[in-house]
Amino acid sequence: MKKTAILSLLFFAAIAFGQGIKFEEGNFKSLLAKAKKENKLIFVDAYAVWCGPCKLMVKNVFPLKPVGDHYNARFINAKIDMEKGEGIDLAKKYNVKAFPTYLFINGDGEEVHRTLGYVEEKDFIQFAKDAEDPSKTLPALKQKFEKGENNPEFLKNLAGLTMYNDADFTGRVLDRYFNSKNEFDQEDIQMLFSGIQNVESPLYKTFQTRKADITKLLPVEKYEAFDKNLKLNTIFKNSYNVENKTWNDNYFLTEAQKFLSKEEAEKMLMRAKASRALRNKDFATYEKLSLELYKDYSAAGSEELNSLAWNFFENVITKSSLETAVKWAQESVKKKEEYANTDTLANLYNKIGDKKNAKIWAEKSIALGKAAGQDTTDTEKILKGL
Repeated sequence: MKKTAILSLLFFAAIAFGQGIKFEEGNFKSLLAKAKKENKLIFVDAYAVWCGPCKLMVKNVFPLKPVGDHYNARFINAKIDMEKGEGIDLAKKYNVKAFPTYLFINGDGEEVHRTLGYVEEKDFIQFAKDAEDPSKTLPALKQKFEKGENNPEFLKNLAGLTMYNDADFTGRVLDRYFNSKNEFDQEDIQMLFSGIQNVESPLYKTFQTRKADITKLLPVEKYEAFDKNLKLNTIFKNSYNVENKTWNDNYFLTEAQKFLSKEEAEKMLMRAKASRALRNKDFATYEKLSLELYKDYSAAGSEELNSLAWNFFENVITKSSLETAVKWAQESVKKKEEYANTDTLANLYNKIGDKKNAKIWAEKSIALGKAAGQDTTDTEKILKGL
């Protein structure tokens, strides 16, 4: 009877999961052909394996029956890792820069609509309805903007849809939006700050001319700190040659020392180089620069140290460097013990072969994770393997 009950539970669990979105197999070319033949749009969950919100969508939203009913009936559904295989070229083609991004593409390969981020069931279904409504698709909204639409809510919504994939267009949208506002609220400031990438952004003029409005709601020190970051972002952008992956150190240091000390500028350049090396998967350079940057890590925050230690766990194989990463993770835990950094510590101990400490910290991490309602599946796999 007990065995039968277990099998029944597994059967019903399988049925429940099967009611969610059914993702197609095959390459993108075959998906396009199928979409054209069936006169449907392709829904693409553009994700990355490290993306937390992506995992939550898989766990909480994609398996839901109402979501599956809507998406399975109307779309060819695909999950594509934007950092592997053909996903790399698709990310470039469709300008995917944030995860998860949801793309709606027709059989000719043309983007019809997009949105992004973790969303609940109701909004996720509404996105699909918008993609099917010719008056609400991104091209239609852009056309409406070009014809002069200046409704503040319309402009705010359009900026939200384009902010992470079309910075120049978003700058134009928000420029029109802010010109229509006599006073700013907190949401306006958040949008303005999110929309400005550097001092070359069309919104930087708004940032400067509306300083009085901004500093009514934000301390002057924070305004000035953000302004400094914008200037640094501009210097970063102009110092790095994306094509040949080289830095103009002299330009960076000369420009940065106009508002930073020499020591601060040199450290900032080293941080920029380390970050870029990680993005370029030049792990040897990343390892070397990070070890230099964090010789003294006493002032670094818990999250910063945990992120650094995790990057070493994922990308570094030198045992002495991994042992240093263990110290960073220990300091992170010392400053703020939580599921994420105890999991990092367990993984690092396991990688350097210290099974005893790996077991201790995996158990502690699982307990912390379950108490906080976290998904501890990956940590439990470590524990089982010890």
